[in-house]
Amino acid sequence: MSLLKKCLVAAATLAVLGAGAVAGVWHWANTPVDLASEQLDVTIKPHSSVRSVTAQLRGGGVPVQTELFVLMTRVLGLQSQLKSGNYEFKLGVTPYQVLQKMALGDVNEYVATIIEGWTFKRMRTELNANPALRHDSIGMTDAEILAAIGAPAVPTGNAEGLFFPDTYLFDKNSSDLDVYRRAYRLMQTRLAEAWAARAPGLPVKSPYEALTLASLIEKETGRAGDRPLVAAVFSNRLRAGMPLQTDPSVIYGLGDDYDGHLRKRDLRTDTIYNTYVRAGLPPTPIALPGAASLQAALNPAPTTALYFVARGDGSSVFSDNLVDHNKAVDKYIRGQ
Repeated sequence: MSLLKKCLVAAATLAVLGAGAVAGVWHWANTPVDLASEQLDVTIKPHSSVRSVTAQLRGGGVPVQTELFVLMTRVLGLQSQLKSGNYEFKLGVTPYQVLQKMALGDVNEYVATIIEGWTFKRMRTELNANPALRHDSIGMTDAEILAAIGAPAVPTGNAEGLFFPDTYLFDKNSSDLDVYRRAYRLMQTRLAEAWAARAPGLPVKSPYEALTLASLIEKETGRAGDRPLVAAVFSNRLRAGMPLQTDPSVIYGLGDDYDGHLRKRDLRTDTIYNTYVRAGLPPTPIALPGAASLQAALNPAPTTALYFVARGDGSSVFSDNLVDHNKAVDKYIRGQ
């Protein structure tokens, strides 16, 4: 937004507010924030809306007033200019100074945020696009990245699922290999912790199989309460020798051929990731699972359910037998 346009927007907004309101906002914007301590570090995640930024500030001990902060940001035309990163705030800082700091990107450290359920390919794309990183991995294969960070080679050569989704702080011009290394080590730690606390009698025989199962759970539901139930369905099917019949694994196997529509012929096409035609787990994970999915995979709910279908609101209906499952499919999928 040009300076002239900013001034016009500000003038129009202030005219609507009235003199008294303007004075109140001005006073608030230039009054020191009541910080939770003398000095704070707050991390703002990438792609955050202004309201999300205020929530992250408040959660980090910088209690700015949401509506006033949003108004100030809009008046100054800075909605799209707030930058992610780790910010240091000291006692005496005002809301206006907080806003200016983030608009300028005056960060202590930069951030790379990896989201649960992303594929490793998506992770690579995001890190490659991070302007604050040094891109030493460009041109490397997945197997070469594993070797470069000191990770043992996997039999398939596939790096999928081996990196923990989290927010990683780094200094500008750090190597992207440092982020890969930290994400790999954190996944090994989280996986080892979950494996050590696993329930008895599970059908997965190794941490890698548990990681693969967790990736299926991650892609099947984003609802926290459903994860242990989805894990139970998959575990029950593995014990019974039934195919898992999970669409996300089929989609993963289609790769770039997937156009957003899963067709009947796709479910019948034999690939190593097609869990409709092949029993057991797919040969590798299909995504980067988070901690909740790791826990669910190794501590499934105590249920005999063998089927589930999505309601359409993010939750699922679980059934012990095919008759009840078909009724749920008729209700929630076919609308009968």
